[in-house]
Amino acid sequence: MKILSWLLVIIGIFGLISVRMLEDELFYDPFLTYFHEANKNISFPSFEWTKLILGHFFRFVLNLAFSCLIIQFLFKNKEWTVQGAILITIIFAITFPIYLYCIYSQFEIGYLFSFYMRRFVIQPLVLLLIVPLFYYRKQVLLES
Repeated sequence: MKILSWLLVIIGIFGLISVRMLEDELFYDPFLTYFHEANKNISFPSFEWTKLILGHFFRFVLNLAFSCLIIQFLFKNKEWTVQGAILITIIFAITFPIYLYCIYSQFEIGYLFSFYMRRFVIQPLVLLLIVPLFYYRKQVLLES
């Protein structure tokens, strides 16, 4: 059973890597090139709001699913998996409107600020905080 759990964690990690590697093909995001250029003097890309928002939601759902797979089979606790999913969703619900405002204002709020808001929207960065948090929580529960 332990081998199956680790295999599913690895599948979750490869799923997250695949989302990142296939982002050009899977998602509508004209800002990929904009931020890959690392040149804030490049012209602001034209885009369609609906396709952009749906593309980000689709990416979020994929990242959330793979993140939950990792959390569930690392800690084998459904309650913690639900808590992780809620935490990831809350962070997305906070950062996504801020990122959309950054786009609306054509990054007048700041290029780097917009860049990092985008990172929180499109990457599962919260997972990097949740895993050590839950690991510590597990250790504390084992000691008591």
